[in-house]
This record gives sequence, structure tokens and C-alpha cells, in this order.
Amino acid sequence: MGLIGFKFFQMALISALLAGISCGIVGVWIVTMRISFIGVAISHAAFAGALLGLILGKPPVLFAFFFSFLACAILGPLSDKGQLHPDTSIGIIFSSTLGLAFLFMGILPEAKSQALNLLWGSILTVTLKDITLLIITLALTIIFTTLFFKEIQSVIFNREMAKASGISATIFFYLILFLTGITISTTLKSVGGLLVFALVVNPAASAYQITYSMKKMYILSSLFGVVSGWSGLFFSAQFNLPAGASIVIVSTVIFILSVLFSPKKVRDGR
Repeated sequence: MGLIGFKFFQMALISALLAGISCGIVGVWIVTMRISFIGVAISHAAFAGALLGLILGKPPVLFAFFFSFLACAILGPLSDKGQLHPDTSIGIIFSSTLGLAFLFMGILPEAKSQALNLLWGSILTVTLKDITLLIITLALTIIFTTLFFKEIQSVIFNREMAKASGISATIFFYLILFLTGITISTTLKSVGGLLVFALVVNPAASAYQITYSMKKMYILSSLFGVVSGWSGLFFSAQFNLPAGASIVIVSTVIFILSVLFSPKKVRDGR
């Protein structure tokens, strides 16, 4: 526990707090809209973009933003108007971005330690700049959720009814995708490109097992995200394990427990 006295561990705890809340909120949108696979595609697009940034000697987060935005710009219309089944379209984007990611890893001109940090996460090396980006992301997410709570809720549960009631459902759907992309991009360094998706989905899926209330789901999902982050950090420090993987494993355990002891089973007579 003496690690708490070190600045790098304090920064990691702050990062886990901010990332846990942000991922918890956007995870509720992804899980309740049943578009989890879109989150996978966005996370791998952000990872591929970050790797391209390394190759070009540019800020990885900037290119992660660009690639995640590009993926959202493609996935939105495909899910709305594509002639293919949405799962097929998303699968094409996912496989393409995954292929690009490993292509970029293969042609990196120097040591691949930075690429591996993006792949598996490096929360113990976060900087003040990383924390600032996480704060901005969290602020945007909270403001959007607070100002448009009813509109988001309507779009999540039935986009056609939302349109019929005068809500710009398509715009809100795209905003949800873009905020998800921003959150994944800023969390990339903390958790890693292959694992960040789990921090988005697992806490929200756990909250979904416990309550029907959207407000409670936001709170529980964020709480589970923070608990996953902090517990994963302490487990990784105690047993010398990768921090990103430890965070995801803890979030998975929380999900399993939420399924086993879900109060919904009692209410629904299961």
C-alpha cells in the first residue's frame, strides 16, 4: 500500500477514476442500445489510428480521435441505411481496422514498446496531459448526458418513436457514437487497445443486471468502472500483473457476480 505515496501511482488512480466514470456512462448507451459490437469496431479503429500516429511521429491520441471519428462516420450511415445486415457492416469495419492495426505494428521503424503500451495499456505512465484529456472527456460526457437525458433515453429505447415525437434521433445517435469514440481514444493509454472495450461494456452490463432505472444504471456503471480500475491497479501492484488486464478481469468478476445475484431474477420470477 506504500505505492499510494508515489506520484505515478496517484496519477494512475486519478486516471482510473476518470476513465471508469466516462466508460461507465458511454457503456450504458452501448449496452442498452444493443450495439456492443460497434464499440469493438471503434476501439480497434482508435488503436489503429494511435499506431499510425506513432509511425508518423505525431501525437497518438490525435490520430486515435481521427480514426474513431472516421469509424463512427462510416458506422452511423451503415447501421441506418446500409444494404447489408448491420452486423456484417460492422464486422467489415472491425476486421479492416484490426488488419490496419497489425499492419502498422509490423512497419513501425523503431522499438515497439510504445505500440505494446497502446496494445495492453500503460496506466502507470499516464501524464498530466493524459489526465487533462480524460477530464475534458468526462466533462463533455456528463454535460451531454445531463442536458439531453430525456432525448438520449428516448433514442436508446426506440429511435423510431423518438423521431415521431420530434427528437432528432439520428443526430443524437451520431453524437452517442462520437462521444463513445472520444472516450475510447482518451482511455486507450490507460487500459489498452485490446482491452478498453471491456471497460466500456462490462460495468454497464453489470449495472443492467441490477436495475431498470437509467439514472441508477449510470451511477452503478460508473461505480463499477471505478472499482474495476482501482481494484485492478492494486492487484497488479500486489502480484506484479499487467494493470490493464487486471482492471478488465476485475470488471468481468463484477459482471459475473451481478448476474448471479441479480435482483431482476427475483422480480421476474426466474
